[in-house]
Amino acid sequence: MTGPKTGTIKTLREGFGFISREGIEKDLFFHAKDLVGVTFEELKLGDSLSFEVEETQKGNAAKKVSRS
Repeated sequence: MTGPKTGTIKTLREGFGFISREGIEKDLFFHAKDLVGVTFEELKLGDSLSFEVEETQKGNAAKKVSRS
């Protein structure tokens, strides 16, 4: 499951959040360490993001996350 995808920030917590994707029920986890070109503090709920999806031991997660 690679290649650029898009979504919007649904939840922000301390150092991580979840991305909502159109047509996909389950939200996607992302961590602040996977941000590119933006800091975690600059993000707001509803921001549009682009990212790649990577399979991890805990399920799918967003990597190479940036504002779109």
